[in-house]
Amino acid sequence: MGRFLDALLHRRTLGRWRAAASGAENADLTSLRTQRNHARSLRTHLDQLIHVADGRLALPVIGTSYFPRPHGTDWAWRPELWRGPLPVPGLSSVPTKSMLGNEVTLFHDCDFSELTLRQLRNTREEDLAAYGLRMDVFKFDGSFLSLVVDLPDDATHGLTRAHLLRVDTIIEAEKPLEIFARLNIKHGPNTEQMVRELPLNEKDVMVEFDLAYSRLNEKRIEKIWLDLIFEAPDMNQVILRDLTFARHRRAAI
Repeated sequence: MGRFLDALLHRRTLGRWRAAASGAENADLTSLRTQRNHARSLRTHLDQLIHVADGRLALPVIGTSYFPRPHGTDWAWRPELWRGPLPVPGLSSVPTKSMLGNEVTLFHDCDFSELTLRQLRNTREEDLAAYGLRMDVFKFDGSFLSLVVDLPDDATHGLTRAHLLRVDTIIEAEKPLEIFARLNIKHGPNTEQMVRELPLNEKDVMVEFDLAYSRLNEKRIEKIWLDLIFEAPDMNQVILRDLTFARHRRAAI
């Protein structure tokens, strides 16, 4: 009922202003002056509404898990940090093993941390992820820096050596650096590791891990995580606009 009354009121208001606009040429000046003042007052609020609405509706939708996936994908995932707002959006002077959210952990061996992590809202038209991750690195006196992303348990379900695991990301950096992606799969007492360098010369960065080249024990898979390893990261700002995972089987030959 409420929506019906709102629609009826809107039609009546629209009709009244349509009639006023049509009759403006012949309206007496006193009525025209009153209508002009009312119209200007109304336009102020309408312009403000349109401006805010255009800005909000242009942003990627919070919570979305949509992204392009290879044909035959049987599992896909975007971590929470890139889907929605975190309770704690940022950390400064970040100690090693600090977590941002429940799935992303920073590791380093600096004696004195000059690192910051912050979740930021994506606002670009081409962004599909609602949020991104910004990492600022000032003086860096350590030998390694990595972001670890823990994959959910369902990533292990049905995983075989016939699968390829694809990682897509969008990365911006103030100055060039090398970033390596290392896939870790714990199976029983062993951990299988596969490393790929991210091709940062491309706009949309993608790497695939072909599990056929691993010594994976399919029956004992326990956990999967990804390390993003940053080489010589000092005095740099890196933004990960998106990070997604997709799993699909190798094409039959």
